[in-house]
Amino acid sequence: MKQILKKKLHRFLSTEHPDLLVALQEDQGVSAFIDQKVEGLTPLLEELYAKNAPGYIIQEKCMDALVGEFPPSRYSYLLHVLEEEFSDDYQKFQSAGILQWEVMNMLKDCAPAFDAYAFDHHNSESRELYYTVTGTLHEYLMQQSQENY
Repeated sequence: MKQILKKKLHRFLSTEHPDLLVALQEDQGVSAFIDQKVEGLTPLLEELYAKNAPGYIIQEKCMDALVGEFPPSRYSYLLHVLEEEFSDDYQKFQSAGILQWEVMNMLKDCAPAFDAYAFDHHNSESRELYYTVTGTLHEYLMQQSQENY
């Protein structure tokens, strides 16, 4: 079961928090991080096994516990704003196979905005944050288009 949870956590991080995965890869700590998180579930796993919970329930409850530890994804937020507000650029990056790389670069430029609004579950719907991030993405894309010409 722990191996399944490790794979699912890695998949979650790959799609929702690739920036964290990149940082962990630079420190060569992806496996250690995932192992530590899953090992922390041992009491929950033992409790669910004692209750004879079915495997799918065990996986669901454990993944809920693992995922609940993470803040909202800045990466997913940027991806959403890019797709909604700059769909042509989104499609261009996706077609070229550089969407993830570009969003990772955008994260660096948008970090001050996320920090200024203390981005978390409580303010992830803030219109002010949305407009600030949209403006920052616009500046990033304008700079990129000037550098490419």
